[in-house]
This record gives sequence, structure tokens and C-alpha cells, in this order.
Amino acid sequence: MENGTHPDVHPKLVEVYPYSFQLVHVFSDKTLAPPNNSFRQHTNQTFCTMSGIGPLSQDWEPVVLRKKAPTAAARKDEKAVNAARRSGAEIDTIKKYNAGTNKAASSSTSLNTKRLDDDTENLSHDRVPTELKKAIMQARMDKKLTQAQLAQIINEKPQVIQEYESGKAIPNQQIIGKLERALGAKLRGKK
Repeated sequence: MENGTHPDVHPKLVEVYPYSFQLVHVFSDKTLAPPNNSFRQHTNQTFCTMSGIGPLSQDWEPVVLRKKAPTAAARKDEKAVNAARRSGAEIDTIKKYNAGTNKAASSSTSLNTKRLDDDTENLSHDRVPTELKKAIMQARMDKKLTQAQLAQIINEKPQVIQEYESGKAIPNQQIIGKLERALGAKLRGKK
């Protein structure tokens, strides 16, 4: 054997499985073998193996294809309900309100509506205390800054500084911290 070839070997394309072909070596004694160096000879029988699969064979077991079981949505359609009525099965029908609409939960009544109506407590947000707004104004005046300049230094809108100095803002500790650093004065903790 020279360079992995045999003098009596002829390559041939053989149909191994319906519609699939494999290149095999045909020996002078009519036996077949795959083209790699794993030649197998069998008496009176030609055999071909595919790497990783093993000997090829036909699977004659019947395969049964079935439709999928009906989904929950399919069982709720009108045909299924009518078929259940004809067979005498129990049917529960429930009306869904706002089904198929794009209404937000806030626009509809909720379970907490009565509890909110009965609530007599007056709730409001905390506002900037008088001491804090005066301290911000005083520190800004000492630095000779306008509200717009101070707002630019702390990367906020001038409206935020106006709300803090007028006492209308809801206190935010982050903004108060920025003001303390920009003005160089301690604004929190003064009483």
C-alpha cells in the first residue's frame, strides 16, 4: 500500500441511505469500505459505517403525528362552549369588565377607594424650613452670587434655587449637600 491507497481499490459514490451518498472504496472482490483507513471486509456482505453514527440501518417503526392539545384560549372560544353545552357539561361564564380596553388601573375604582374616602387625616409634604431658606439666602449674598449663578454652580435649574429660598421646595438632601459645598457653609443642623 503506497500513500494509503490499495492497487485494487476504486473510489465510488454509493447511495447509503435514501437521498444520501457516501464515498466508499470498492475492492476487486466487490467489498466496500469507507475512504478512511478503517477498512472492514465482510464475507458476502457489504457494510458501510459513518463516523460517529455506526452502521446505517432503516427504522421501520411507525411515527404517529398528533395535533396539539387545545390551549386554554381555544377551550374558551364559542365553538368549544357550544360543544360543551350540547354534551351537557357544566359551564361557568364570568363577565370581565374593561376587558380588551386600554384603561389604566388609576382610572378605575380600586379596593382602596373606600379606605381613602374614610381617611380624615390631613397629609402634606414637608417644605423647606424658614431657618434653611434664610441660611441659603445669607450664604449666597455673602458669596455675591445670583440665584442663576448658584444654580449653574450646582448644576440645577434657577427655579430650584428660587423654590428653596421661597420655601416652596420639598427638601432634597442631595441638593442641600450641593448647596453646602458650593456656598462653603453648613446649612443643615442649624436650629
